[in-house]
Amino acid sequence: MTSRTTLPIKPFRFGIQASAQPDKASWIDLAKRAEDRGFDVLTMPDHFTDQLAPIPALMAAADNTTTLRVGALVWDNDYKHPVVLAKELATIDVLSGGRLEIGLGAGWMVSDYEQSGIVYDRPGVRIDRFIEGLDVIRGCMAADAFSYSGKHYTITNYNGLPKPIQAPCPPVLIGGGGKRVLTYAAQHADIIGINATLTAGAVGPDVIGTMTAAAVGEKVAIVSNAVGARANEIEMNIRAFMVNINEDATGSIERLAKAMNVEAQMIAETPFALIGPPSKLIEDLYARRERWGFSYIIVGGADIDSFAPVVAALRGN
Repeated sequence: MTSRTTLPIKPFRFGIQASAQPDKASWIDLAKRAEDRGFDVLTMPDHFTDQLAPIPALMAAADNTTTLRVGALVWDNDYKHPVVLAKELATIDVLSGGRLEIGLGAGWMVSDYEQSGIVYDRPGVRIDRFIEGLDVIRGCMAADAFSYSGKHYTITNYNGLPKPIQAPCPPVLIGGGGKRVLTYAAQHADIIGINATLTAGAVGPDVIGTMTAAAVGEKVAIVSNAVGARANEIEMNIRAFMVNINEDATGSIERLAKAMNVEAQMIAETPFALIGPPSKLIEDLYARRERWGFSYIIVGGADIDSFAPVVAALRGN
């Protein structure tokens, strides 16, 4: 028997993660379909790979929808000065009518850094810089001018404009796979994403090993132990990377496990996977929320239609 989370149980909401479409019409259609099928949020990665740039793409999505929230999963703090990013984020919040969510991270994909020439500092330095970056973004969005003196950023009497509609700051999502970032997220984020451990800088067998149910339990325990009196203020998030909605759950799990060279039980139990018919996925999500607190679930852009019955059954419950 699995234990129940000590974190509060929040109503379900759902997002999709998409990166690109071949043209404007296809991108707008994706956003509209997500909204029509009950998804709450459209998120994007922030990499230098073959994807649309998040700021203009998310603004286009927001401009062609009415309720769909938008954000990155997540913006890499190293790619833009936080004053620049804060101004762009506040502008999206204003122009979308207050529908922005701020996902921010320290950066992890080493190929982005190597190809762009951005220095790939050791994890501790990138995390230090990310923490300062979030401090600066929040300072920019505060009501008045502010100054900031850190190791990486120095801000002098700056009043960030425009101010976001969602005052004092749109909801902040921090995803993490290690103790330091998860502890910081528990103490400072509105939304806490449980991630694989990505210190390797690329996805490989070591990363897969940090996605087991047991590993997820350890990560959630870090949050539970650090969140303190903020427990009722946070929302627990997970991005399901392995999604396959069909009637043959057992066969699909076995085939995926063989392809990934892992045990089928690992795929069956990890919350990073959603495999099987909608009825099974509904039961799985209730169980995972009870066990780990996950109420904000993100799937891929290709899953909009097939996952819609699950959204219809669970959203807001």
